[in-house]
Amino acid sequence: MRPFELSLTDASRAVHARELSPVELTASVLDRITAVDGRLGAYVTVAADSARAAAARAEREIARSGPRGPLHGIPMALKDLIDAEGMPTTASSDVRAGHVADHDSHVTARLADAGAVLLGKTHTHEFAYGLTTPQTNNAWDHGRVAGGSSGGSAVAVAAGAATFALGTDTGGSIRVPAALNGVVGLKPTYGLVSRAGVTSLSWSLDHVGPLARTVRDAALVLAATAGQDPRDPASVAAPPADFLEAGDLKGLKVGVPRNHYFDRVTPEVEDAVRRAIGRLAELGAELVDVDIPMARYIQAVQWGLMVPEATAYHERSLRATADLYAPDVRILLEAGELISAGDYLRAQRARTLMRDAWARMFDGIDVLAAPTVPMTAAPSDQEVVEWADGTTEAVSDSYVRLSAPANITGVPALTLPVGLDRAGLPIGMQLMARPFRDATVLRVGRAYEEATADVVGRIAPCAPIASPRPERGA
Repeated sequence: MRPFELSLTDASRAVHARELSPVELTASVLDRITAVDGRLGAYVTVAADSARAAAARAEREIARSGPRGPLHGIPMALKDLIDAEGMPTTASSDVRAGHVADHDSHVTARLADAGAVLLGKTHTHEFAYGLTTPQTNNAWDHGRVAGGSSGGSAVAVAAGAATFALGTDTGGSIRVPAALNGVVGLKPTYGLVSRAGVTSLSWSLDHVGPLARTVRDAALVLAATAGQDPRDPASVAAPPADFLEAGDLKGLKVGVPRNHYFDRVTPEVEDAVRRAIGRLAELGAELVDVDIPMARYIQAVQWGLMVPEATAYHERSLRATADLYAPDVRILLEAGELISAGDYLRAQRARTLMRDAWARMFDGIDVLAAPTVPMTAAPSDQEVVEWADGTTEAVSDSYVRLSAPANITGVPALTLPVGLDRAGLPIGMQLMARPFRDATVLRVGRAYEEATADVVGRIAPCAPIASPRPERGA
């Protein structure tokens, strides 16, 4: 197995055992970027020289005093909303052309302290305001959407062009591309991971979290990045948790939704997720049917919070440089100016009611299991999806529909692959729990992936290009 094909866990073990050096690992991943990214478009900037220097530094440190931890010498990528000192943070937008970060974000600093090697920045749907990431192609089928807005991060991990990556999630922006590209994605509990130094879309819905090849990999990244930060007003001192906790599922209650999550999903997605839920039962979990509260209000609350908050953040630049925004993003930002303060307050009130109702739902279960997205990756030129009941829905609306509740309520949500459809495209299952039970969703996800031979950890079958484009960045 080539080094770029290793999961974070396996690469870390090899580095710790001195079977693989950080320099060799980083060189292999950089070569992989050169080979495939011209076809995928995952990266905005590849900082090859500084990555090699960081890998060499990590190799010397490990030789001298041993590894600092499991991320020491491991190459990773950051979504291009996340500041890294001396590197551009463009948010994949012409509005940010020429912007260079003057200091690290909190999560970048935490990863640097852990010894991780920064490869570069990955594409996002402009300012994270979309669910497709049009600059980036799906790692499994280049004619289909990558998902968004953390599409570049998901595709890089799926293709072996990063051992792990960070993304952000406001309405599914980690979980949607993770599911569509066959990788693991975690939206932690709101406030568990600092957003200081991260470009905001919607301050009350934004989260930062990992995309990785396995659930254990995601747990390792969360352990390195979680923690209270006074620079983020939403950051909290969470109760102590062992994110690497393993164990069987005996006595654990898994909620199976009667409504919402299996409404308007493709038969292949429903079958794969229900089989995966059945596997959890075989592993000892008790299945409990549950009703999703306030389901009819989810879309209205999500948009009622996100749209005005995004418009408020962009108010000055929208007035000064409106022509630099992509048309789809500009329309949404201008629409936010039409939402009244009363409508925004009603959305906040509804969110409070929804959080309370979800808390009562979790009184009877430990984890909620459901599809991550209602369909696999759509063709890049597809704008709407027609459902069997005769309704039509925008592709982006369909992708956000099942992921938005976890942002509104702030609960942890993990997605992991549970199979492929007939076209060979990945299908994801989502696991959610009450706030700060991130360790619980990770434990359930690990139990599933360790007991199955599904697509967890598999590199996407993307072929190298014949004439690789030159590396970007310094």
